[in-house]
Amino acid sequence: MAKRQILICDLKNDPALIERYKEYHAAGNAWPEITESITSAGITGMEIFLAGNRLVMIMTTTDDFDSAAKAAADAANPKVREWETLMDTFQQRLPFAPNGEKWVRAEQIFDLTGANAGAV
Repeated sequence: MAKRQILICDLKNDPALIERYKEYHAAGNAWPEITESITSAGITGMEIFLAGNRLVMIMTTTDDFDSAAKAAADAANPKVREWETLMDTFQQRLPFAPNGEKWVRAEQIFDLTGANAGAV
């Protein structure tokens, strides 16, 4: 069974930077080494949405996906480090992000499935 994670991050509020960020993520523009590092870690689907300067990532993973193992593999991969350095020119951490983290996992607070369970 697949797992889904929702993560959020902000872009710097600069229209020119936002457009460049969108170009890097347009179909066919992602670096192959990056997509390989994503899929080889057990991430089976990834979508990123933009509203203003807020990014929302929907990530689907295998049941055995290990974010710590992915982070360790990324730290050892020069091309991923290069990509992350490049993305740092566009992204800014949320004020409540834990130290050293850009993408923050969102807490699910509603699910339509079972939304009325227990209602009288």
